[in-house]
Amino acid sequence: MGQPSLPTVPPLALPPPGPPAGSLQVRCAGCHGILAVAPGMTEFICPKCQLPQMLPPELLGAPPPRRPPPKAQGIDPTKIQLPCARCKAILNVPHGLARFNCPQCGVDLAVDLAKLQQYFPSVSSPASLVGFPPDLPEEINEVAIDVEREEDEGGAIGETFTDYRPPRLSVGRPHPDAVVETSSLSAVQPPEPTYHLKIMDELDKSNALSCLQIETLVYACQRHLHYLQNGARAGFFIGDGAGMGKGRTIAGLIWENWQHGRCKALWVSVGSDLKFDARRDLDDVGASCIEVHALNKLPYSKLDSKAVGIKDGVVFLTYSSLIASSEKGRSRLVQLLQWCGSDFDGLVVFDECHKAKNLIPEAGSQPTRTGEAVLDIQARLPEARFVYCSATGASEPRNMGYMVRLGLWGAGTCFPQFQDFLGALDKGGVGALELVAMDMKARGMYVCRTLSYKGAEFEVLEAPLEEGMMDMYKKAAEFWAELRVELLSANTFLSEEKPNSSQVWRLYWASHQRFFRHMCMSAKVPAAVRLAKQALAEGKCVVIGLQSTGEARTEEFVTKYGLELEDFVSGPRELLLKLVEENYPVPPKPDSFGEESVKELQRKRHSATPGVSFKERQRKTAKWNVTSDTDSFEESLSESDLESTESDEEFQICEICNTEEDKKLLLRCSCCARLVHPGCLVPPWTDLVSDDWSCYSCKEKTDEYFKARDVYVAELMKRYEAALERKTKILDIIRSLDLPNNPLDDLIDKLGGPENVAEMTGRRGMLLRASGGKGVIYQARSTKEVAMEMVNMHEKQLFIDGKKLVAIISEAGSAGVSLQADRRALNQKRRVHITLELPWSADRAIQQFGRTHRSNQASAPQYRLLFTYLGGEKRFASIVAKRLESLGALTQGDRRAGLSLSAFNYDSNYGKKALMMMYRGIMEQDPLPVLPPGCSSEEPATIQEFITYAKAALISVGIVRDTVICSGKDGGKVSGRIVDSDMHDVGRFLNRILGLPPDIQNRLFELFVSILDLTVHNAQNEGQFDSGIIDIKANSIELQGSPRTVHVDNLSGASTVLFTFSVDRGMTWESAKSLLEERQKDGVSCANDGFYESRREWMGRKHFILALECSGSGGTYKIFRPAVGEALREMLAAELKSKYKKLSTIEKANKGWQDEYEVSSVQCMHGPKCKLGNYCTVGRRLQEVNVLGGLILPVWRTIEKALSKQVRQSHRRTRVVRLETTTNCQRIVGLLIPNAAIESVMEDLSSGFHDVES
Repeated sequence: MGQPSLPTVPPLALPPPGPPAGSLQVRCAGCHGILAVAPGMTEFICPKCQLPQMLPPELLGAPPPRRPPPKAQGIDPTKIQLPCARCKAILNVPHGLARFNCPQCGVDLAVDLAKLQQYFPSVSSPASLVGFPPDLPEEINEVAIDVEREEDEGGAIGETFTDYRPPRLSVGRPHPDAVVETSSLSAVQPPEPTYHLKIMDELDKSNALSCLQIETLVYACQRHLHYLQNGARAGFFIGDGAGMGKGRTIAGLIWENWQHGRCKALWVSVGSDLKFDARRDLDDVGASCIEVHALNKLPYSKLDSKAVGIKDGVVFLTYSSLIASSEKGRSRLVQLLQWCGSDFDGLVVFDECHKAKNLIPEAGSQPTRTGEAVLDIQARLPEARFVYCSATGASEPRNMGYMVRLGLWGAGTCFPQFQDFLGALDKGGVGALELVAMDMKARGMYVCRTLSYKGAEFEVLEAPLEEGMMDMYKKAAEFWAELRVELLSANTFLSEEKPNSSQVWRLYWASHQRFFRHMCMSAKVPAAVRLAKQALAEGKCVVIGLQSTGEARTEEFVTKYGLELEDFVSGPRELLLKLVEENYPVPPKPDSFGEESVKELQRKRHSATPGVSFKERQRKTAKWNVTSDTDSFEESLSESDLESTESDEEFQICEICNTEEDKKLLLRCSCCARLVHPGCLVPPWTDLVSDDWSCYSCKEKTDEYFKARDVYVAELMKRYEAALERKTKILDIIRSLDLPNNPLDDLIDKLGGPENVAEMTGRRGMLLRASGGKGVIYQARSTKEVAMEMVNMHEKQLFIDGKKLVAIISEAGSAGVSLQADRRALNQKRRVHITLELPWSADRAIQQFGRTHRSNQASAPQYRLLFTYLGGEKRFASIVAKRLESLGALTQGDRRAGLSLSAFNYDSNYGKKALMMMYRGIMEQDPLPVLPPGCSSEEPATIQEFITYAKAALISVGIVRDTVICSGKDGGKVSGRIVDSDMHDVGRFLNRILGLPPDIQNRLFELFVSILDLTVHNAQNEGQFDSGIIDIKANSIELQGSPRTVHVDNLSGASTVLFTFSVDRGMTWESAKSLLEERQKDGVSCANDGFYESRREWMGRKHFILALECSGSGGTYKIFRPAVGEALREMLAAELKSKYKKLSTIEKANKGWQDEYEVSSVQCMHGPKCKLGNYCTVGRRLQEVNVLGGLILPVWRTIEKALSKQVRQSHRRTRVVRLETTTNCQRIVGLLIPNAAIESVMEDLSSGFHDVES
């Protein structure tokens, strides 16, 4: 038998710890319970799990002499009897079965054919066994498994970017700066340009546009000549990076359309002040005659009316204007549609179109009104020429929902609805996302270039927490935990009519997140100031990026306390104060009842109609009965009736003695309205009678009620006053907390005040240090000379002119602003861009970084990304990294083109799995898969202590709910539950742990990251890790024959092509030997470098490798194999020594290496009897590789269906590969079609599409 492929575990049979006399104690193989086996019994059934089993051989005594298997119960003579390698149980193995699990201990076993003879000494060879098939099955080869995993992960990552030049156009001047394109996109050729620009002659003279911008104009205009299957005009997507001159490109498109008589255009952007940039861009391309009308300055009446008088030109508006309406209900959208007309065929530009994202939101949320408006205007203007323009417009597939004019889904495509398109991409992983960008470029609907980051420097810096800030943070975390308990306690005193507690808790956790986000930002202020002053001293200028300004808290404080304050406002403190003041559960103050209210209460409580005599009731009934429909009330009564009524009303009946009496002689109770004689009462009433007189019974009941009510009201008042007092104390504690000031005000103050700092944010006012140095003053940012809407433009100009050398930007105030070291500007000092606050998404990160890295710059910027060591703060980096990974895939065609923050991407499928494993370990449902930080495996008590501490921490931040203290054997332990939605919510975990003291916060985060690393490592070992584009590297890659065209897109003419390559991946003996000798000659070789052979044999031969220790790696080795060359995965020293042994002579290595090199040219590592035969490529040196390139999306469903039929799991995955031919350096990117699947794929393609000869 072969050795088990799982790690060894303790044997099932335990040494008897003191069993009853004559019996044995063993552990059940099923339920693992301890069983007592009577003397002489060898086979038994577990009474608990009912699993039949037998004693292990070592407990059966001496084995009997070998003889033919008896036909006893439990032995099948038609099968081979072999012992399990772990539990030694005798197993019935069917002939031909190569791999199986032991039914008793569950270990994975493989049949080692070379060792079968020792179990059958009379048989000369396994093939002579009776009933054993002559063709041996595939053997499990551990080295082959390693190689297959490495092949699934792909080859070494090659060059990410390549220099860009228009591949099919050679007009216009070169772009002023180096421009690059991802190597994946560069492998795709756009369609042949057929459109001729009318403004080309003018552009040749003015050189207003570069060759890249002219290329965009040609393809956009060419695309606008086509129509989609639904009859709408096709659209175009400009995905160029920030600073590529998209504004001037848009101006060129407007000018080109103007020349064709299309004199109306809509330009939608993010800020109204960008209208001035639009005017500048139009002037630059020679379109000075085109007017630009700012929609926010126009009335809601018809734009082409006599009053407004806009007949043509560009209407410039913001996304917020697109969804605006007047007080009378007039809509801007309707106003624009009326101006355009239903047959409008002019240009509509969605600039910075990422603002329209979330049209298709995540489950549970609503689509944005902006996204719906963008979709609506496209539906109502089917002939319009739409252009989507943004560096981050497709950060993930969901955000492409509004780009309906691209024709990626809908009629005539393989995705009927957007949800089908979205589902296919989600299922296909990162590789599928990368194909979308390449597909759009191949169809001529997309361009995406970016400025080269050559010269730009990225550095992630840790801002150390000062001792004061550390103490401040710890106390703040403790206070939030106490506040949560206080709110829970206060809620219990509220009545059933209490406010919505879920809303309160949503506000609580939102404030909790913002508070600690402010704390993290404030902690980085000293480091940011040091970096800024250092850059200024080096002759550079500084740009500091943040997202929030804290304006709301500042304005609330100023409104409450006036314009002159003692110190800067603390944003965290004001946030806390507002939370408690507005949401602390205080019961309603009980009403105070005066005399008037008492009377009102009496009347309401004891309402009754006055008593009347029986005769009177009879007469009144008769009077109403004679009333007719036509007669009036007065006419229906006779004079005698009127007279009798008057006489009866003077007499009433005493309700005690039932005698009729003059009404004036009876007392009437103000509560129950009873009429009684004063003498009939007991005791008789002799005092004066007031208007609110009440009888004895009513007076008694009312007094009891008021007494009870007074007690109740007093209790309510007591609770109210206690809650009010408690709330006041909490507010006093908040005011006494030492909390940091607003970071923005603090930064400006420490960098020299507004005289030296240019602020480009959205806030209207700021706090300034008073001239005397004592106190601060609130001052509006606008002045008489500079209006509020022009303040940011004015500040930008001061920075560009070098009058201010520090700029602070926020997202609200810096969209579209250029702050690079422009060669035309006075201030050409190198920019140092410091991120005090990392943006919430990669969209915003790209936009912020693009402010200082733009075309025509004298020098590239230096980026300094600041983090604190707090683990929870990496939540913000996690969000950005998640977006950057897919942003690079879609917006730039290659996920590795994103900024180097992928190490912080925790919010992934692997992160969710790791979080669930961590939670289950802390809740003691499963053992923790890794050792917690600060614990020792030799001291289990430290692990239990950590679990207790971690559980308490998760309780304090609301992740563990419904906690109770256990009794009995678990007495003292705390139990609870984590709701299912929280088990996978990485974002919530990273948000919540921000509110923990730094020590436990970092320990929890380290534990989570350790489990995540383990999860990713296991996925890589199992070949399930999504690595995006895979680079196929080899000594020789050559195209075989002519590519075969299998599909042509009718709209663009782009085609889907099948390429077949011959690949030689091997490494010759000479190359391996010279590599080792060069290393030894250079003096960098170590003692363990050299050639190794496997300790085990497979198919009668061993495998050979060259192992070279990685420099500074601490015991990891680079592996080279004869069949596949350099391995992607590095091998640990322990694994190397366990699987391989170093060869002492070079001659043995020579022979073994060359033998394996030759054999691998004709067969895979599984041997000649591999199940897949010639289709298997694992470890094969010479391969035939099939790649489906060009247009993929139209045939995506067909390929996916064909691959799903494959036997091997790795062959069912859609994998995007990239390779480059050796002879002519032709780069191809496409879907890898396994050899075993090629016939099925081609058959399905031919049935769905007509083949086209190339």
